[in-house]
Amino acid sequence: MKIKLTLLFAAAGLLVAHHGSAGYNTKDVVTVTGTVTEFQFVNPHCLISMTAKDAKGESQKWQGELTSPNHLVRAGWTAHSIKEGDQITLTGWRAQNGSNALRITKTVVNGKELKTEVGD
Repeated sequence: MKIKLTLLFAAAGLLVAHHGSAGYNTKDVVTVTGTVTEFQFVNPHCLISMTAKDAKGESQKWQGELTSPNHLVRAGWTAHSIKEGDQITLTGWRAQNGSNALRITKTVVNGKELKTEVGD
C-alpha cells in the first residue's frame, strides 16, 4: 500500500509540473513572424511549427505550444483554423533553455487574431 501511495503522489507531482510554466521565461515576451509548416490539433497541447527569419535574414524553425484542443474549440478554433503556408505571428514566452520554442499567448494568422481563451 505504501508503494502505491508513493507512486500516486509522484504521478500527481509530474502532472502539476507538466501544466506549469517553469519551462518558459515568463518575464520576457517574444514575437515571431513566419510561415506555418505544420499544425497539430492534438492532446494534450496543440502545436504550431513554423519557419521564420532571424535578424540576419537566416531561416529558423520555431515551435509554439498552445492549450488543449477542447479549450481552443470553446474559443472558436477547429482543426483547420491554421493551415500549412499560412502567415503567422506568435507571441509568447520562450523556452528557458533558449531553444526556438514558445508557450503561445497570442496567435495572429493571415492578419486575424485567433483567441485562445473564451471571452478574450
